[in-house]
Amino acid sequence: MANAYPEDLVTRYQRDGYAVIRGFFDVDEIAAIGAAIDQLHEEGVRHGRSFRHGNLFYNVTPREDGEPLVRMAQWPSYHIAALNAVRLDPRFARLLQPLLGSNLKQIINQVHWKAPGSLGDFAWHQDSRFRQPQWAYRNLATSYVQTGLAIDPHTPESGCMRFIPASHLRGDLGLDCSTEVLGTAMSDAALKAASLSPADAIDVTLEPGDLALWNPYLVHGSGTNRSGHRRRLYINGYVRAEDCDRGEWAFRDGEPVPLGPEPALVHYEELRERGEPHYV
Repeated sequence: MANAYPEDLVTRYQRDGYAVIRGFFDVDEIAAIGAAIDQLHEEGVRHGRSFRHGNLFYNVTPREDGEPLVRMAQWPSYHIAALNAVRLDPRFARLLQPLLGSNLKQIINQVHWKAPGSLGDFAWHQDSRFRQPQWAYRNLATSYVQTGLAIDPHTPESGCMRFIPASHLRGDLGLDCSTEVLGTAMSDAALKAASLSPADAIDVTLEPGDLALWNPYLVHGSGTNRSGHRRRLYINGYVRAEDCDRGEWAFRDGEPVPLGPEPALVHYEELRERGEPHYV
């Protein structure tokens, strides 16, 4: 279990727009987290199609053979205690304190799966495009950090993330938003249209337990899983509480904050009007 973080973490993150912490969670911890994620996946398969209950959402689409493909789940922490415990682990508070301070909310809590051979690509994008409505997110470039915990090996073969280092320094690049990011392949043309070079892209290789963190303006994407194993990623996005009007509290003064009796408004605009379980 990692207790010490690189001394130059802040410098590297601010310069490059990302950083990687090796061994953030240990092997036994990752095995337990992976088991909880597998439980989540099995429930998505049983639903057979996209399903929502408040902020909890399963993105499920049929494969070519008709079998359900679970691609993503949002806010599983309302449902699975083991995954809720991960997002509130004090290691996150210690890691992020130099970047964001001690009072943090959370607006992203999701699991991504890439099954071998399935189209699990993510087009080149900036997470900033999803921070809507804009008035609810202030000082986005310095108040928000996305984290991704590798549950399986992330390699070019398994469709690891790809980053364009230092692209965050250019702010909103207006990348093509005409198609859905999930399920769309990365395009060199999209980078060139934003005056970025595909040659600058790097592969973010991760072993189980490694943690990547990146800026919301960093241009990134990922490719198809061509390996023989699944590729799971547990993403948690944290924001300085004073700069965000939405999201669930994660830490106050560095201490974990449990979920309240009612879910907070995050991205699902109809939370209060249609929070009951339903298929989408």
